[in-house]
Amino acid sequence: MNAGAGSADFTSGWMRRFAEAAHDGQPLLTALDQQVGDGDFGVNLTAGVDAARPRLDRLPDRGADPSAPLLATAEAFLDEVGGTSGPLFGLLLHSLAAAIAEDGLTTAALADGFASGLAAIQRVGGAGPGDKTLVDALAPATDVLRSTDPSAPAADALAAAAASAWDGVAATARLRARMGRSSYLGERTEGIPDPGAVGVALLLSCAQAGRPDLGAHLDAVRAAG
Repeated sequence: MNAGAGSADFTSGWMRRFAEAAHDGQPLLTALDQQVGDGDFGVNLTAGVDAARPRLDRLPDRGADPSAPLLATAEAFLDEVGGTSGPLFGLLLHSLAAAIAEDGLTTAALADGFASGLAAIQRVGGAGPGDKTLVDALAPATDVLRSTDPSAPAADALAAAAASAWDGVAATARLRARMGRSSYLGERTEGIPDPGAVGVALLLSCAQAGRPDLGAHLDAVRAAG
């Protein structure tokens, strides 16, 4: 799908599936973060999507603006979620909404939005590839979007980006954390995928119809390690 009729329904469905997946996956995300972080990632992600749901419900039915559901979700994360993850996911979604508001729901706009979001996250958080953070999933996904034919269907581009993000998640399991609380745990973080990277891959997977199976994705990550 590129810009046109139904594109707002696409982004609304995407954000609603993300909300459902975050709820379903909270125990797994919490368990991961208890091993390598503060243990609050699953709770914070769920808090963000819970805050987004009423905002999504207030949007006009079958609205024509595909950026509106993304912006509503971004503002929920930025306004109402504490910790590190809330603002970072808010920045990503805000950048994506801005790009789509300008150019419509196209693969080119997705590439621009994800690239802007990645730059903002790196500017704020200071992490780079290899630091075992969400950047390790977001950067390869962004590279896929930027290298995809701009005229390709947006849904196909997002599917390819999601696959690359999960590859990035698998890579984090082989890394030792160099940022945040995880960096103090040293070799204890090896073998465990980064929860933030998992969250980014989950977000991208929710662009596809149907609810992603987080447990199956994590089993595949472990098998790849």
